Amino acid sequence: MQTQNQSVVANGRRHHAASGAADKLRNQICCNHELSFLMEAHDGLSGAIAERAGFKGLWASGLSISCSLGYRDANEASWTQLVDVVERMVDSTDLPVLVDGDSGFGNFNNARLLARKLQQRGAAGVALEDKGFPKMNSFVGDRHPLADTGEFSGRLRAVKDAVGDDLVLVARIEALIAGHGMDEALTRAHAYAEAGADAILIHSRKSVADEILAFAGAWQNRLPVVIVPTKYYRTPVSAYREAGISTVIWANHSMRAAIAGMRDICGRIIAEQSISGIEGEVATLDEVFGLLRYGELAAAEERYLPQHNGNGHAKA
Repeated sequence: MQTQNQSVVANGRRHHAASGAADKLRNQICCNHELSFLMEAHDGLSGAIAERAGFKGLWASGLSISCSLGYRDANEASWTQLVDVVERMVDSTDLPVLVDGDSGFGNFNNARLLARKLQQRGAAGVALEDKGFPKMNSFVGDRHPLADTGEFSGRLRAVKDAVGDDLVLVARIEALIAGHGMDEALTRAHAYAEAGADAILIHSRKSVADEILAFAGAWQNRLPVVIVPTKYYRTPVSAYREAGISTVIWANHSMRAAIAGMRDICGRIIAEQSISGIEGEVATLDEVFGLLRYGELAAAEERYLPQHNGNGHAKA
């Protein structure tokens, strides 16, 4: 039986215990003085593509995972489905994975159960947002009731007590999304820091980064600040560096790229009733085999499967 400190092998990759993954992520978010970037992934394939592109960490997006499963980002997918997808992402790359844990799928007990299961599956961290259950995607509608600050702080403490430093705990503040203003956002940030959060994710759906940069200025890096510039995408990255932001999450772009690419290719094939015109515009099968490390499997077959003579008997 493996101990927690031993590594495990999955799909030809060697993975280390979650504490090692958490250390990798903590070094990026909490200990690195350079701006770091996490790329969205929603399955093993998108994780492998992000790693091949050069990213050093992944964001397991709740929106993107929900979309890939055919659900809406409103807690329609269960926490067990989320955990299963995360496990496949962990198996497909050597990158630390920060998981979008929504609001924890319930109260403190649900949140700590989710955290334990994510830690067991090799996740490096979890981000919890201060909403109730079920939650709605932050960019949909205006009904975004916030959790009571004390109750949500209890969720954070429960997660910390359950997994300690084996998961990086990011507290996501939705006060600006819900229209409660900067003072409320800062009050919550202080409470969540006291409750044991390792970093603060401050979220906004405005098309400019003014309130995000104002929060960073007022917060003064009491804990590292993580941002998700999906709506204020025109802001240059240099502004985040100047503001002392720790980490930028590109939160849903692989999923959106996949939708656009599949939509266009499906439209072409049905219109042309042929695949000859699109062959040069899609990934080759060799690229697919390379991403999923078929070469490792072939080498393993040579090592572990017996060699046979022409008469069907294994060679001596």
